[in-house]
Amino acid sequence: MTTIHRQLMLSLLTNKLNPELVSDYCPNGLQVEGKAEIAKVVTGVTASQALIDAAIASKADAILVHHGYFWKGEAASITGMKKKRLQTLLQHDINLFAYHLPLDVHVELGNNAQLGQLLELTDVQPLVGVQPTGVVMHGLYPQAKTLSQVAALLEQKLGRSVLSHSAGQQEVQQLAWCTGGGQGYIDAAAHAGADLFISGEVSEQTIHSSREQGIHFIAAGHHATERYGVKALGEWLAAETGIAVEFIDIPNPA
Repeated sequence: MTTIHRQLMLSLLTNKLNPELVSDYCPNGLQVEGKAEIAKVVTGVTASQALIDAAIASKADAILVHHGYFWKGEAASITGMKKKRLQTLLQHDINLFAYHLPLDVHVELGNNAQLGQLLELTDVQPLVGVQPTGVVMHGLYPQAKTLSQVAALLEQKLGRSVLSHSAGQQEVQQLAWCTGGGQGYIDAAAHAGADLFISGEVSEQTIHSSREQGIHFIAAGHHATERYGVKALGEWLAAETGIAVEFIDIPNPA
């Protein structure tokens, strides 16, 4: 059985994702220390109790997620749901690694990069002027599509329905996107000339921005749009180290 030391795994992930280059809302890297030697890693979107329980059933030594713990602004006390999650990890000596914005923006393995591949776009690039670089991407369809065609492609790839809002009759050739809760970037996408902006979530004001700036909008689900970065990161880790890595999807309609 192939194993790696906890610190080696941390070094590999740090060197790949460069979290020190991004100002974030949570600590990136090893959030909860577990056993020193790691043979099995479970990856998932969020370090929920359900994912922890699934990792225990899978005999994992470490969990690697996009949404971890210790967010800025949250209560510091270890009570209730947070206490149970941490207690379970510590009782089973399971490491928790989490990477938020560094995983969103990574040019190869990031959530945005992976969604661009699913959308079958060409000329994928970070949207200039938006920080951190890569938090909003844009790309092209060589042959223009209708909004309904793009929505249907997303529904097929993501396995869920999407919220689609039309802002006119124009076809989609230039497209911008930000996975997860990135709906606030619709104005930057409109300013850049995108025909369509895609994010995971929608706010009331998002639809007004879509209507008044003539840019189509699709909300495809926070969880659904952010499954693919951590999955790709886990596959990369397995190829680099030879350890067992399993992606476990805990369904979430949001």
